[in-house]
Order: sequence, then C-alpha cells, then structure tokens
Amino acid sequence: MRTLTRAALLAAATCLAGCITVGPDYSRPEVQVPATWRIDLPQAEEVVNTAWWEQFDDPVLNDLVQSALQGNLDVRIAAARVDQFIGALRSARSQGLPQIGYGANVSRNRASQAGMPPLPPTLDPVFDLYQGMLSASWQIDLFGRVRRLTEAAQAQVYASEQAQRGVVLSLVTGVATSYITLRGLDRQLDIARATAGNFGETLRIFELRYRDGLVSQTELAQVRSQYKLAQTAIPAIEQQIDIVENGISVLLGRTPGQIPRGKSVSELVLPVIPADLPSTLLERRPDILQAEQNLVAANANVGAARALYYPTISLTGALGSVSTAFGDFLSGPAQVWSVAAGLTGPIFTSGAIGGQVQSAEAQKRQAELVYRQTVLGAFGDTNNALVSSQKTIEQAELQQQRVEALREFARLSRLKFEDGLIGYLEVLISENDLFSAELALASLQASRFNQVIGVYQAMGGGWVDIADSRTPVALSAAGKGNSVQGR
Repeated sequence: MRTLTRAALLAAATCLAGCITVGPDYSRPEVQVPATWRIDLPQAEEVVNTAWWEQFDDPVLNDLVQSALQGNLDVRIAAARVDQFIGALRSARSQGLPQIGYGANVSRNRASQAGMPPLPPTLDPVFDLYQGMLSASWQIDLFGRVRRLTEAAQAQVYASEQAQRGVVLSLVTGVATSYITLRGLDRQLDIARATAGNFGETLRIFELRYRDGLVSQTELAQVRSQYKLAQTAIPAIEQQIDIVENGISVLLGRTPGQIPRGKSVSELVLPVIPADLPSTLLERRPDILQAEQNLVAANANVGAARALYYPTISLTGALGSVSTAFGDFLSGPAQVWSVAAGLTGPIFTSGAIGGQVQSAEAQKRQAELVYRQTVLGAFGDTNNALVSSQKTIEQAELQQQRVEALREFARLSRLKFEDGLIGYLEVLISENDLFSAELALASLQASRFNQVIGVYQAMGGGWVDIADSRTPVALSAAGKGNSVQGR
C-alpha cells in the first residue's frame, strides 16, 4: 500500500511537470510578399471560390469534370495517403497514454531433481503451471517528446490533406485544359477538311482547264501541291486529337477511348479572370500549405530529438494469478501483483543524440528553404498566368483581324486571277497564308481559355474544396487531421 501511495505521488509530480516541452515552437517564416501583381486587374476573390469550369457554359465539360472527380485514381491514391498519416498520428498520440494488455499461459514442466537446492524425493518433478496477467504501463511525457512527435504527425496529416487538394486542383484544371485543347483541335480539323475540300475543287477545275490548254502545267502543279498541303494537315491533327482523348480518358480513370463533345471553341464563354491580392496565396494554394506543414513537422522533430537528452519516466503495473493447479488458479493465494516506477536517461552516447539533433535541425532548414522557394514559385506562376492570360486574349483578337484581312486578300487575288491580271502563284500564297492563319486562330482561341484556367490553377482558392467535396474520398469524409480521435 505504501508503494502504491509513493507511485501515485510520483505520477502526480510528473504530471505537474509535464507542461515542459523541449524544442522551438513553430512560427511562420517571414517572406517578402508583393503588394500587387505585375498586371492591373480588378480584384475578384469571390470568383476564385466558385466552380469556375461551369462558367464555360458547356454541360459536357461539367460532366467530364464530375466524372474525373469520381473516377480518377490519383485522387484515391492521395486519399489513401491521408489515411496512412492519420494512422501514424494515432500511433504517435498513443505513446503518451496508458497502455493496458493481458497475457495467459499454460505449460507442463519438469523440475530438476539434481538442482540447487535439490528437489525433495517426495515431490513429483512433473507439474503444470497456469498463469494469467493484466499489465499496464504509462510513459510520462515529462519533457514533451511525445507531444512533439504528435505535433509532427499532425502536421504530416495536414500536409497529406493539402497534397490531396493539390491533386484535385491539377485534375480539374487538367481535364478542363485538355477538353479546351481538344475542341481547338476539332476546329483546326474542320478548317483543314474544309480547306482541303475547297482546294480539291480548285484542282478539279484546273485539271479541266489544263486539258483545254487554258492553264499551264506549272499552275496545275501549284494547285496540286496546295491541295496536298491541306490534306497533309488532316492526319497530323487527327493524331493530336487521339492523343488528347487518350489523356482525358486516363484522367477520368477509364481506358483510352473517344471523348464526347459539347460546344465548339467559338461558342464557349470566357470565364472571368480572378485577380486577388498576392498575400492570399499563402492561405490558399495547396502546395504552399503543404510545404508549410512539412516545415511544422520538421520543427517539431527538432524538439523530439532534443528531448532525448532528458530522462524518461515510466510507470508499470501488473495484476494476475499463478498456480500449479487449475482449481487454485483464481484463489487468493495464487494472486500476484507488482507496481514499479522507472527512470532512464543518457549519460554518454558518443554523439548518437547529437547526431539526431543535427539531422533534425538540417531537415528543418531544408523544409524552410523549400517553403520559401514554393512561395516564390507561386508568385511567379501567378504573375505569369495573369500576364499570359491578358496577352493571349489580345493576341487572339489581333489574329482574328489578320484572318479577316487575309480572307479579303485571298478573295481579291482570286478575282484578279480570274480576270487574267495576275498568275495563280499570288492566289496560292494568299490562300496558304489564310489557311495557316485560320489554324493559328483556332489554336489561340483555345489557348486564351486555357490561359484563364491557368490563372485559377495558379491562384488556388475555395473552388478546390468545392471540387474535393464532389469526390468519393472527400477530405470531409476521410476525416480531417484535427478531428482524428485516438483509439
């Protein structure tokens, strides 16, 4: 009884001292944040927090995004990683809580009759032994090592959740970008086929005129080369279409196949360009948040390593029964128990603990540098996306004007040729220039949409959580790290 009292007093004393936590507390590193973006756009934070892909007003695109969120395997892999770190967090938390176990054993034994002391000849050397035991142990987290390990595990859960958000971000933008690219290629294919049809009709007419001696063989060869040029573009574009369709199929979690089409690239609605303050990226972008949580974990590991310099106190207890006869197994005389308190600590480790501390501090420095680099990269990505979006829109408008001018030039050139004022070479040049310009315009029309998508991708935002909620393994369903319960 006196032993139990002393153990209780020791436990109380250590619990009072348990507020000591070795190691530095985390504070976010200061980073230089630009006041504004390099491009002047109206702020539109609420746009960043909406399902922007629905602004294209294409139900097929909406269905593809939803299908990808439901079927993509990378999202499921990321969700499984979250569960993995949640399990590690539970294990880390358990180290600071009492552990209770049990054990039982039945054995048949023979004692030595020639041992020391010798076994009396009247006793049977063969006997049965029955044992049953309940055990309890508790490692007192006096200097906060377990708390630091738990803090690191918690940060790793948060980091894995941000990794899952990053996968969702890349998935949605990848599907949308690929679909817009596909519709741009469809438009290019329509242009190539229509142009090849027109050039083919021109070739048929020139072949008739050549038979009648109205055009030279040189002019006929020029028209035939023009026709083959348009024909050559068709299989090249078809190849690109197949590749993009296969890529979208993989994002959907399906075997490669055809992708349904909705509105043409010219019918799609251009989403509003978001342009919030640069400082909000620190609170929104999954890669920045993931890098910061990795830094939090590395900082906590420094404290856990330093705590190895300090002693460890543990309480253990056991209660059970031991008997050579099963009938006496649960009787009072067969009862056994023990209560113990232990203290262990290092004196000389030949640098083993120092090495762990040095390694943890180096990992923290690496994590901080990665965090700073990620922040700088995010600012660069967003500035690039905003500039590219605006400039691509301007470029598409100028290309549209160039196509209209070339279309008029080609029309006038053909009229002059029909009137015998010029040779067909000038017509060929004007029509080939128009063909190339129309293909470039179709590509720019798709690119201006994709550049706006790039702005949403670079800025992150609440839309990532909206998209994640539509997955079968949403973070809210998988379990947030801060709501994980020990077991």
